[in-house]
Amino acid sequence: MKSEPSEFSINDLKNNPDKTEPWDGVRNYQARNMMRDDMKKGDQVFFYHSNCDEPGIVGIMTIHKEGYPDPTAFDPNDKHYDPKSDPDNPRWILVDVKYKRKFKRTISLKELRNHKQLKDMKILQRGNRLSITPVTKKEWDYILGLE
Repeated sequence: MKSEPSEFSINDLKNNPDKTEPWDGVRNYQARNMMRDDMKKGDQVFFYHSNCDEPGIVGIMTIHKEGYPDPTAFDPNDKHYDPKSDPDNPRWILVDVKYKRKFKRTISLKELRNHKQLKDMKILQRGNRLSITPVTKKEWDYILGLE
């Protein structure tokens, strides 16, 4: 799961280790579907910093609450407001995440690209702009070994 650290960083999550945070504002149907259909309570996910000096994986969080309607879609004062989203048939979903741990170092996008074992990883595919991408168990284990 990607976030720009200027908007929300691993440190923001770490500074509130007993508090869960809603992963709101996702406005891509494929990413929404992953949150709605695939993410289950207790699942671990990588926290990835994007659009910064050193994009890369910075830590791990867990899914604390499974998908539910994103209230920011209904709030006209929120930057993620979607006038076409209907509370009776919500278009956008979020999950709550909880801090698990910060990596000892950032595993940069550049470093990830240098490992042929990760060549099929979705986040490394040309043109990928999704904020949420799946990670296989093999990729997960390999990345943990890089830390």
